[in-house]
Amino acid sequence: MARSIQLKDPHREARIYSARTVAAVLLVLGMLGIILARYYSLQVTEYETYRTQSERNRVQLQPLPPKRGLIFDRNGVLLADNRPSYMLSIVREQVADLDATLAELQQLLPISDSDIANFRKKLQRRRPYEAVPLRFRLTEAEQARLAVNRFRLPGVVVDAQLLRYYPHGELFSHALGYVGRINEREVLELDESDYRGTFHVGKVGVEKYYEDILHGDVGYQNVETNAHGRVLRVLERHDPVPGANLVLNLDIRIQRAATEALGERRGAVVAIDPRTGGVLALVSTPGFDTNLFVNGISSKDYSALRDSLDVPLFNRAIQGVYPPGSTIKPFMGMAGLESGLITPEYTVADPGWYSLPGDSHKYRDWILRIRGTGHAPRVDLNMAIAESCDTYFYDLARRLTIDRMYDYLRPFGFGERTGVDTTNERRGVLPSTRWKREAMAQPWYPGETISAGIGQGYMLASPMQLAVATSVMASKGQRRVPRLVHSINGEPVEAPVLDPIAAPDEYWQAIYAGMLEVVHGKRGTAKALAKDIQYQMAGKTGTAQVIGIAQGAVYREEDVAERHRHHGLFIAFAPAEAPTIAVAIIVENGGGSSAASPIARKVIDTWLLGETADG
Repeated sequence: MARSIQLKDPHREARIYSARTVAAVLLVLGMLGIILARYYSLQVTEYETYRTQSERNRVQLQPLPPKRGLIFDRNGVLLADNRPSYMLSIVREQVADLDATLAELQQLLPISDSDIANFRKKLQRRRPYEAVPLRFRLTEAEQARLAVNRFRLPGVVVDAQLLRYYPHGELFSHALGYVGRINEREVLELDESDYRGTFHVGKVGVEKYYEDILHGDVGYQNVETNAHGRVLRVLERHDPVPGANLVLNLDIRIQRAATEALGERRGAVVAIDPRTGGVLALVSTPGFDTNLFVNGISSKDYSALRDSLDVPLFNRAIQGVYPPGSTIKPFMGMAGLESGLITPEYTVADPGWYSLPGDSHKYRDWILRIRGTGHAPRVDLNMAIAESCDTYFYDLARRLTIDRMYDYLRPFGFGERTGVDTTNERRGVLPSTRWKREAMAQPWYPGETISAGIGQGYMLASPMQLAVATSVMASKGQRRVPRLVHSINGEPVEAPVLDPIAAPDEYWQAIYAGMLEVVHGKRGTAKALAKDIQYQMAGKTGTAQVIGIAQGAVYREEDVAERHRHHGLFIAFAPAEAPTIAVAIIVENGGGSSAASPIARKVIDTWLLGETADG
């Protein structure tokens, strides 16, 4: 049987070929169209987006931290400076193995675990290609060690920066305060854009109170970098605005004189110019070296300060509140005169003690222990101030009542913050029936009024409050908010003026006469200060009990532990005819006012006579 033979069908093959050719062409054209569409999208539609992303790989925005403002005393002496220092930083994008790099750096330099921990926290808040600091204040030897090993440490950078430096360290520790590294809480509170590239912020004192003024405004620059992050050129630069310079009312001569006069004792001195409200001295001893805090104080150094029984970190001038003792008596005298309860000639019988009507309890006058009797059969206002007669003011306090004492003493600044331009000021206590009811849920008792009349009991005041009150007395009722800062970039800072205390001139003169007798009178409690004095000083001594003394018991200083002895206080202003300085001093556990009054003489001599701390 014959087999059928299949012949080629050229027409069919041609059709298949043509169809395949068309399909291939369409496929190629479609793919080309997709490529062209994508190319159009990249070059036209999304051009700006991808150009920006490309620029970010090539151009980096770098912050330029501002220079912190300088601080000077009233004479132009530099108190807070900025000094160049070198720090070790790391750019994360340039480090292949961060853990290995950190371990190697710890082999080369003394880098603590806390430094590493702080570095890792900052690493989480940085911008791309931003150097994050690891160690501050590199020594020359450490810089050299890093330079030799730099080829093995890609991404490790040594940068120069300005760091705060306090030339006088401890002398102005409580007046100026200090700056320190920005912590986690402050990161959340501060404006991130304004503090980009800044690692320090004011922590306390003037440095914190005027932080916004001292800090300045951050600048920036756009720089072109290569693939390794190395800067090739600066494309655009906006310079930072430096912080303002401050000139203080503080006088380094008075500050040093007060500090040296206090010596190793715990205490505080505040001096104010009553004409302007300017704070001439603010001393609290012991102090501390503020430079220790700038880059993070070591645990050892901080523990030594924190655990010291003398509490050097405690600013006694504004945070310490003490019973004002007899320094309250001139102000009580003014309250008595203004209320009409006494006149300068009004007298009180003084057997050396006082009893409330119907009460057998005897409130002793301090003179009873010495003379066995009172100051005189009858005592007037002048003698009561000059010799610090407790009996006179016991009687006045009873007649005034605690609430009227509150009304008359508050305008002098007791019981409220003075508003001085620094941080952490305490308000003290000016007691009243309402205060005790709200603070203790207890009624007020008449015997507590007697104690308040001589500045004891619940009454508490800071040295700053006492200085402000003395300044008000010296200026015959003119009230100003105390100010540490005199000018900002040359522009004067005026102390805010408060409503004055309006009282007849004869009332002020009556109090002045008693305060002059304290220093210049034959029986004045600070008559020793008058020796060779070249001006007239009006003052008032004070002693504040630290521990209670039982009825009939005798206080013997030699039998009492040093930290349980009385505090010594003294307030004064001079020259009496036209006061230019008012001071308040406390010496903790000094035994009495004799520990404080010579300090006032030294401070006022330095101010009025131009004497140095060395005499």
